[in-house]
Amino acid sequence: MSSRTQVEKAKAEGQRQADEWNRLHPVGTRVVAYPLTRPEDNTPSFFERLDTVTRTPAWALGNGEPVVSVSGYAGGICLTHVDVIEATS
Repeated sequence: MSSRTQVEKAKAEGQRQADEWNRLHPVGTRVVAYPLTRPEDNTPSFFERLDTVTRTPAWALGNGEPVVSVSGYAGGICLTHVDVIEATS
């Protein structure tokens, strides 16, 4: 498989993941976001936790990584670093 084909495949998969996120989570969804690293990655110097809301729909970067923007942080955060806060009754 050529590198161009691999990139196109990654972009398509990233967009599929972003589309699924958007289907389930509208802009304004309450989330906990970890911009640089998740706590379980054991990199305390890079750990930051944001209790926030999404401010854009998710999208795929040029390399295919699906990201979303949240209030209080400039740029996109990988969807793997964003946890939805489930609403409680």
